[in-house]
Amino acid sequence: MSWIDNLKRRWNVESAGKVWIILCVFALTGTTIMFLRRFLKAEFDWANEKWFTYSYYWLILPIYNAVLLLYGALFGQFRFFWEFEKRFFGRLVSVFKRKS
Repeated sequence: MSWIDNLKRRWNVESAGKVWIILCVFALTGTTIMFLRRFLKAEFDWANEKWFTYSYYWLILPIYNAVLLLYGALFGQFRFFWEFEKRFFGRLVSVFKRKS
């Protein structure tokens, strides 16, 4: 069984083409976020590098997820990424509930 077949089964998609589209959406989202970070760092003169890093990591989660849904919609895979987001945030909430 190939790695594409494994992803098809894991993500519950019917074709290898959809797996490639999903992988492209993840790649484009990561690249966009990388360029956004570069832009923000260059555009604003951050006096304190540590402050920028903390702010960036707190803000990146909602921005990344919004961009992921946007690219997913543009590539016709909004439903997959919406379900992906719901699972992701469900796991995130359960981790915080266990810690408290």
